[in-house]
Amino acid sequence: MIFLQIVQNSVDSVSVVEGNSVSVMDLLLQGGFMMIPILLLSVGAIYIFVERVLTIRKAAASPTLFMENIKSMVQKGDITGARMLCIQNQTPIARMIEKGIARIGSPLKNIEVSIENVGKIEIFKLEKNLSLMATISGSAPMLGFLGTVIGMIQAFIAIAQEEGTVSPKLLSEGIYTAMVTTAAGLFVGILAYLAYNYLVSRVQKVIHQMEYTSIDFIDLLQEPR
Repeated sequence: MIFLQIVQNSVDSVSVVEGNSVSVMDLLLQGGFMMIPILLLSVGAIYIFVERVLTIRKAAASPTLFMENIKSMVQKGDITGARMLCIQNQTPIARMIEKGIARIGSPLKNIEVSIENVGKIEIFKLEKNLSLMATISGSAPMLGFLGTVIGMIQAFIAIAQEEGTVSPKLLSEGIYTAMVTTAAGLFVGILAYLAYNYLVSRVQKVIHQMEYTSIDFIDLLQEPR
């Protein structure tokens, strides 16, 4: 009978809550101090995503007929002009080709190593902060769960301090307040995870383009003059 009374009172309290309109901001404020690190993680994830998208988009930009012009200049012996064209196009591909052009006259193996070394540096620049985005996607839900556990502990402490009959409203409010951090953490974590995978796919496309262009340039140097 006591259990049924508690359930009935809980339903009544939920109905009262549903009857009152609660804004998203008010709901977030109910999450307590654990919402602060989750909010900071969300801001960091947004910053990294926007910054990386702009950087990768710039790196993926391939000027029209860039390699065709490079091939034509190299075949004509206009090494200086080819290098100047690469310098004017500040992209990872252009910097790789510029290093290869600067090594023309050296053994082909040395040229390949020089291009590969520049490529590694450019890949490192493209992947900057991606590991941090992955960390955010994993840590945000864990912080949310931690906030929920802390909230539940606080709710049960409040219940233990109550004298006489425990108010189901107190219990239900403590639980939904604690669950807010879990929802917020999962929301930030899921978005960060999706953003991370999107950025990784974009970086892989740029890397593939870099590899294809470097092979094309090496083949150019092996063509008979």
